[in-house]
Amino acid sequence: MTMLDVEAVQAFVAIADHRSFTRAARALGTTQGAISVKLKRLEERIGDRLIERTPRLVRLSAQGAVFIEFARDFLAAHERAVASLQPGRRHFALGIATHVGGVEVPTILARLNAHDPALLLEVRLDNSIALLDALDRGVIDAAIIRREDDRRDGEVLALERFGWFAAPGFVHRSGEPLRLASSSPACGIRDVAARALDAAGIAWTEVFLGCGTFGVSDAVSAGLAAAIFSHRLAPPGTVEISQRFGLPPLPSSEIVLLSRLSDARSRGALRMLATAFREHPSPALVGSAA
Repeated sequence: MTMLDVEAVQAFVAIADHRSFTRAARALGTTQGAISVKLKRLEERIGDRLIERTPRLVRLSAQGAVFIEFARDFLAAHERAVASLQPGRRHFALGIATHVGGVEVPTILARLNAHDPALLLEVRLDNSIALLDALDRGVIDAAIIRREDDRRDGEVLALERFGWFAAPGFVHRSGEPLRLASSSPACGIRDVAARALDAAGIAWTEVFLGCGTFGVSDAVSAGLAAAIFSHRLAPPGTVEISQRFGLPPLPSSEIVLLSRLSDARSRGALRMLATAFREHPSPALVGSAA
């Protein structure tokens, strides 16, 4: 009977998630050498290769692709068993940036609850600047935000691609300013739009100022204006209009998970949170070989 080692399975899942031995080791708080040894031990126990590694690529083998979901279930069951031995409910406050949270949020919450039913979950939606401040002050335990400055800490969850979106019937006549809908300046999206249009020499005018993504979505869907959205969160029924109106390309951004927590139970919750976000089909996974 094959007996699985928990740490070896954790190493395998981390490598699969990060597509990198170096980043996997960093996420687990260990070294690349230790990660490699654990993976080798697991592959020897199973009798098959789970990870294929070249100088430019780290990916699942055919057997690894089959085993990965069972490995996640194994780790989740282990975490639940460990959590059951720890008395009392624990509060876990998670901040999600308004312009990041989308259809992934229910998946994240469901996976966190399944991972540790004893967690008392609190979710705060706000702009990235406010969430960073709350995290630094210890008001929240973790935050999922879009990287908008030179701060380089945090675990990268996905690359966010942006585009210019409008209703299919949106009209923009040559020579007239582009009509824009914007949200709170604190989210940074308005500045991205202004810089891109100004650099391209395209006149623009702000015709709608909303209080969050919901208001801007309504204005764009109604045909009042165009706006920048991530491809992941563009309002249903809208279309990308960059080529149609010769609008400038937009820089991509990183979605990152930040946390100050370091205890084993919290690290398990954070791993589950990151996995739930990556597994959702909307964001494009980030990863390359170390």
